Amino acid sequence: MALPKKTLALLRARDPHCYHCGINGETLVVQHRINRGMGSSKLLDGLDNLMLICSFWNSEMESTSADAAAARGWGHKLSAWEATNRPVFDIPTFTWYTLLPGGTRVVFNIGDCF
Repeated sequence: MALPKKTLALLRARDPHCYHCGINGETLVVQHRINRGMGSSKLLDGLDNLMLICSFWNSEMESTSADAAAARGWGHKLSAWEATNRPVFDIPTFTWYTLLPGGTRVVFNIGDCF
């Protein structure tokens, strides 16, 4: 999957490290929170559905049911019916964020729900 250079640049600016382990740099890979699947629509390539993670975490959450469940709990993976405005947990900084369509993120405040 090839993303436009502008999209990738916005992702790298927004996601300076893996949301799971904190590693940073060029080794991070693009993760679709809602899986795009083979040949699926590019509509799921929105910045609110994309995040950068390390290849290890990408592999683990795609191949291990326990890690997939943890990833769903942290918002790293979403089911097809879930909204992409569901917060994502940045484990290294212990912060919940809402990923925005424009390529930014805002701290999610649980008080905003009530």
